[in-house]
Amino acid sequence: MGNVNMTDMDAETSTHTEPAVDEEVPLFSNLDLFLFSLIVGLVIYWFMSRKKPEHIPEFKKAPTTRETSFIEKMKKTGKNIIVFYGSQTGTGEEFSNRLSKDAQRYGMKGMAADPEEYEMGELARLSEIKNSLAIFCMATYGEGDPTDNAQDFYDWLQENDDEDLSGLNYTVFALGNKTYEHYNAMGKYVDKRLEELGAKRIFDLGLGDDDGNLEEDFVSWREQFWPAVCEHFGVEALGDESSIRQYELKEHTDLNMNKVYTGEIGRLKSFEVQKPPFDSKNPFLAPVTVNRRLNKGGDRHLMHLELDITGSKIRYESGDHVAVFPTNDSTLVNKLGQILGVDLDVVISLNNLDEESNKKHPFPCPTTYRTALTHYLDITHPPRTNVLYELAQYASDPKDQENMRKMASSSPEGKVMLNPKFRNILAILEDMPSLRPPVDHLCELLPRLQARYYSIASSSKVHPNSIHICAVVVEYETATGRINKGVATNWLKNKLVTDNGHKSTVPMYIRKSQFRLPFKTTNPVIMIGPGTGIAPFMGFIQERGWLKQQGKEVGETVMFFGCRHKNEDYIYQEELEEAEKNGVLTQLNVAFSRDQEQKVYVQHLMKKNKEDIWKLIHSDNAHIYVCGDAKNMAKDVQTALHEIGEELGGMTRTQATDYIKKLMTKGRYSQDVWS
Repeated sequence: MGNVNMTDMDAETSTHTEPAVDEEVPLFSNLDLFLFSLIVGLVIYWFMSRKKPEHIPEFKKAPTTRETSFIEKMKKTGKNIIVFYGSQTGTGEEFSNRLSKDAQRYGMKGMAADPEEYEMGELARLSEIKNSLAIFCMATYGEGDPTDNAQDFYDWLQENDDEDLSGLNYTVFALGNKTYEHYNAMGKYVDKRLEELGAKRIFDLGLGDDDGNLEEDFVSWREQFWPAVCEHFGVEALGDESSIRQYELKEHTDLNMNKVYTGEIGRLKSFEVQKPPFDSKNPFLAPVTVNRRLNKGGDRHLMHLELDITGSKIRYESGDHVAVFPTNDSTLVNKLGQILGVDLDVVISLNNLDEESNKKHPFPCPTTYRTALTHYLDITHPPRTNVLYELAQYASDPKDQENMRKMASSSPEGKVMLNPKFRNILAILEDMPSLRPPVDHLCELLPRLQARYYSIASSSKVHPNSIHICAVVVEYETATGRINKGVATNWLKNKLVTDNGHKSTVPMYIRKSQFRLPFKTTNPVIMIGPGTGIAPFMGFIQERGWLKQQGKEVGETVMFFGCRHKNEDYIYQEELEEAEKNGVLTQLNVAFSRDQEQKVYVQHLMKKNKEDIWKLIHSDNAHIYVCGDAKNMAKDVQTALHEIGEELGGMTRTQATDYIKKLMTKGRYSQDVWS
């Protein structure tokens, strides 16, 4: 402000003191001196009285001294087995930890490692370590893609044709889902590519199918894998079946509560001082502005939520996913505390016994048992076999101990006993009164509670400061007569717009997707999405409407939607009919599966409209989008398209299948599906 004032005053003085041309005037008149003194005085006053800017504490990143050479780290710590994981939801990481822990039972030392944290070009140097082995637990994500943390490793494998990995011993366990088109693509690629670069496979590729029983596949593979390792390296199992702790408990009695984590994912106090950019380690607390039930009747609860992202600098595109971090039901947490007879508000840290490990704690520490069981640990998923096996030692009744070990084995009897329909840890503790493990060991063994992903049901062109979610609340009865509730959907259902005068917030971030509208607005789009599969298409429809308003030429926009009953769960009916009336939707086809004797699904309506569909695809360069259930719907839709290709394109089934595959390769057939 100071400069502006001075300039203004200078201009004013010059107009008032202009002398006559022929008059002799002194260099400075009294008025000049007076005004000059006044200006100097004002400037001094302005500098003196200026408020010093408030000091804003900066959150400086600690200088990183992290070792990026896994070879040096292994040499330093005497490790000879390294288990790399490509993990999106935490399962790949969990399997890696189990394998690295297993190594101890065979007189070896293992470490689990995130490929994103290390220089993967060093794989060729692994031969410098005696009896060394690299294990890769690789999950496949989306349409056959690597997980986020394995993207760089995948790129490195693709780009380095002259790499010589002849000194590398390796094996791969792949995590995938058979209902997806590219089943276990990433694991298969790593396995094949390492062999091409000269590495030696010492055990067959393991294929884990999450549509069947991923845990069972892993356990069966692992039971054969370790004997093969022993044979290859000429070592023997130590016969030590006792539990090996990875972390030790420290209880804090005099800790300042400001240093205790209360649910933050990354930085301490990050929920109090929100600071962009927001991502998986630093989610944004988005206030809930709308939470309404979408369906008019029926026994299910379909909901529409709107999250406010104003001021967050978060950007999204139609088709992206929103990731939310849910919390467990406090009733379940309290019950666990009661059964185990523990004060849930004790402040603890679980510290890694391996001081060299990058992973200092299994979840943010120090924290309380209550926070860990509420925010950080998955207490509702049926526990994996390694958890049952390790907890068995704490059953005082030998019969319970034997049953636990059977459940943990891959025997047919054990599978029946565990009955994955769906006994969570609380149910197991309730059914086995003699099983009372220490709560800290339970916290060490339970997997991390993961973020949940939802297709965004809005367009940023229309709603730049709002993200819409469409979801169905999960609730079902188990074989043991218990009611199981989906963690995230029930948590979201209870996110009222104002809760006791406070705004409800949801910790969230955006995950980019390849599910995108065509770059050319004139391309027709065919959208197929029954149930909550309609979510991304609500964004697409909003965006196509916005483009029309901007005066852009927009191609045909065709929708195939399906629900059970027109009067119960025809969600977004008003919005869809409005879009059809305005010409934004050029065709709206809705299948009500249970409103007549014979069930009608989206694929049946597609067959009815086959001529139109074939023209749009074959002649007009249409883009096809499928969203929803991967197991049945996505496959049935694909079959319908194969049949349309045979009938109207004069193709054989093989040609029609190849034709649709080519559309996928060209990015003209996109799927956003889940099982």
